[in-house]
This record gives sequence, structure tokens and C-alpha cells, in this order.
Amino acid sequence: MSQPAHHTPDVPQPPMQAEAIRATLAQVAPHLLPAFDEDRASSTARAREQVSAVPLQVFTQSWAVEAAIARHPHTAARLRDLETRAGQTADLDEARAIVAEISGIRRAAAAEAGLRPAGGTAR
Repeated sequence: MSQPAHHTPDVPQPPMQAEAIRATLAQVAPHLLPAFDEDRASSTARAREQVSAVPLQVFTQSWAVEAAIARHPHTAARLRDLETRAGQTADLDEARAIVAEISGIRRAAAAEAGLRPAGGTAR
């Protein structure tokens, strides 16, 4: 299973701050910046509407995971391949294997970003 921890990237994982995450994406995956900016704007609007920081927290955590993945080009490419295959397969066993690998990549990236899994315990 491909996971971000397999290769030490040249660009370090950014802190859990929107501007730091954006700067990292600008270096490793500039093609993601329009989606980042759009998501940031919509998350900010939701936060204002809801008078809550939760939409901004979800935004920051989600993009920290994307940055963790993007920092590892081979892992990012593998994830894109898996996502493409997931949309094309009709074989249930293959679909399960694909979903398991995608989940593993995303869990490893979340850990690299400093997020602990739901139901997990602090170490």
C-alpha cells in the first residue's frame, strides 16, 4: 500500500494554518490552488452564516491532508490512479481493495498532518 511516509519530501509538512498550507501547495501542487481558494471562500462564508469556526477548521484539516499527499508525488499519482480505477471498476473485490488502499493513503496523510483518527486516542 502506498503511503506518504515512504519518501521524505523536500518540502516539509506545513503547520495547520491556511496560509502555510497554501504556500506548500503553491510549491508542490499549484494546480490545486484554484480549488483551495474556492473552498476557502465557501468555508469562510459558511463560518459567517453559522457563526462558527467549524467550517474553517474542517477546511484547514482537509487541506492539510491534501498537502501531506501532494508533498509525495508518487503517492499523489497513485491516489489519482486509484480514484480513477474506483470510478471504472464493476468488480466488487477490486473496488474494496481500491477503497482500502485509498483509505490507507488518506489515514497516513492525516497522521502526517498531525490529525488523529476519529475514535483514536492521543499519544
